[in-house]
Parts: sequence; structure tokens; C-alpha cells
Amino acid sequence: MTKAIYPGSFDPVTNGHLDIANRAAALFDELIICVYDVPQKTLMFSTEERVDLMKKAVEHLPNVRVVAYSGLTVNFAQRMNAKVIVRGLRMSSDFEREFEMALMNKKLGPDVELVCLMTSLEYQFISSSLLKEACELGGDIKNLVPQHVYTALAKKFGVAQESPK
Repeated sequence: MTKAIYPGSFDPVTNGHLDIANRAAALFDELIICVYDVPQKTLMFSTEERVDLMKKAVEHLPNVRVVAYSGLTVNFAQRMNAKVIVRGLRMSSDFEREFEMALMNKKLGPDVELVCLMTSLEYQFISSSLLKEACELGGDIKNLVPQHVYTALAKKFGVAQESPK
């Protein structure tokens, strides 16, 4: 049985993240989506909120669970008995960063492999930070995040939401 982890801050989860999660869930027997508890950046949503948003987004995937974690990702993978770390790549700058991390992780945890999935074309431009900025400034991001995530973002920014039709 091959177990993989998909780590990230997911602040918030986007349709691009879900694209990677859906595809990784089809490749591995078990996928653990790991929401990083203490990233080196300012977050909009608390760890608990990010875990809850992700759980709801992937509830349709029976072999996926969502947990919070802290510390080195490769160490967490080893604690979870995962053999693979899944990452999504949107552009060449993502590759450079992932390549550096992969080399360090291989040194620290030689038993853990990295699998990078190329983001589907329609999601290549999406990032959580761009989505937050667009939402704050009144941009229509409804088709870039799950509905429950849009609701949470709109609430954080005080954006009026349309009534469901």
C-alpha cells in the first residue's frame, strides 16, 4: 500500500489545489493532505479553519484525510509512514523551489520520494495570495475556489454575496 502526503499552507484551498489532490488520490492508496501549522508567512485563516475548509473540499475522496502538522515535512512524512511527498507545479519558478526542497528532503529522508504533478492548464495562474487580493478588491473568484471557500473569503473581506439561484 503506497501512502503519500500532500503538504501546503492552503490559505485558502483553491481549485488548483483540488486538481492536484484529486489526481494524487487516484494514484496512491492513501493520501494525507497536510496543512502546515506554522508557515513562514502571514495567514488569513487559522490552522483549524484551513483544515476544515480542506476537509469539506475533499470529502468526496474516500482515501484522503486532512491533518495539521508542523516541523519538517520530510519528518512528518516519515512519522506517517508515507513514501511519497506530492507537490503541484504551476510554472518554472515552482520547479526551481521544489527541486531545492527535494534535494534537501532526500538528504534528510532518503526513503521518501517526491512526486510533482503539473497543474492543469486552467489552474496554472491560480495562487492563494492572488485569489485573496482579487477577492478583497471585488474580483469575481467564484469559479476558482469551492463555494464554501468563496463564502469564507467573502466573510473575511466583508464582500456581499449573491443569493443562490
